[in-house]
Amino acid sequence: MASHIFDSPWYLKNSMVQTFLSSSSIRALGKRRIDDISQEMIIDTKVGSRLQGFYTRTGKHKGLVIFLHGWEGSSASSYIINSAWYFFNAGFDIFRLNLRDHGETHHLNEGIFFGTLIDETHSAVREVATLSKNKPVYIVGFSLGGSFALRMASLHTREPIKNLMHVCAINPPLDPYKATINIDCISPIRKYFIKKWKRSLIKKQKIFPHLYNFSKELEMNTCMEITESLLKRYSNFNNARDYFNRYTLTNGWLENISVSATILMSADDPFIPVGDCYATRHSDHVKFIIQKWGGHCGYISNLALGSWYQPYFISIFSKG
Repeated sequence: MASHIFDSPWYLKNSMVQTFLSSSSIRALGKRRIDDISQEMIIDTKVGSRLQGFYTRTGKHKGLVIFLHGWEGSSASSYIINSAWYFFNAGFDIFRLNLRDHGETHHLNEGIFFGTLIDETHSAVREVATLSKNKPVYIVGFSLGGSFALRMASLHTREPIKNLMHVCAINPPLDPYKATINIDCISPIRKYFIKKWKRSLIKKQKIFPHLYNFSKELEMNTCMEITESLLKRYSNFNNARDYFNRYTLTNGWLENISVSATILMSADDPFIPVGDCYATRHSDHVKFIIQKWGGHCGYISNLALGSWYQPYFISIFSKG
């Protein structure tokens, strides 16, 4: 039985160490062979968009785990590969979904990615869930992927996801406006996301030069500044406050959840304030697990670089 308390040796306790190790390429060493046994799938959603994912079958009958990566991550992110390999070897089928404009999917849709695109993501996951046939379905989302997972759990009440048994969200931004401000205040994290975001915008512009010219945004140096500019030029949102409010989880999303959901947070997350957990109303089906350590989506307990939440989630799933 996995421990309910995460701990790590002193040399791994630092929140920034945990945060950057989470996405370190070292974590995927020897595990990317999962790509060799995965099937690429393009999903036509009911709202007219297309999303890409990778399906891996074990031939066993424990269930299907759908993984959702974080902002500017992808189905190939080290934390996704590491966890997918762990769950695959534990006997679960795996589906790694790419959100719009993440991974190498910029060509699939003309419109750019926004964190509010819950309808297309929910539609894609509903389609993916049919692959489970009569086996249970679990969703595991990281950071922004955790936000999408929880919003899908809320929508599940009226638009059911077949065989959905449990949703796990790891360090989701409960208030994305606060999270964005905090990212901009931490230089190494801001630079990390800005670099990846600009790379993504360049890809989109090259594919759709008649639609996009991001030269203005490519000169900007904060996430909030780029967000405001993109919203003004390419959306119907009034401003960043209006945009972020649409997917702020403290605004009632968690009150309607009728499926079991576990939200894992760490008190030392460098940019997502754990205090929001205590101010967020939620249904009895939602459980917050708050750890003292773990950084942002880390929870790495030893030099093997596996994450504490992997066996812990499997112990939850085994309870049915």
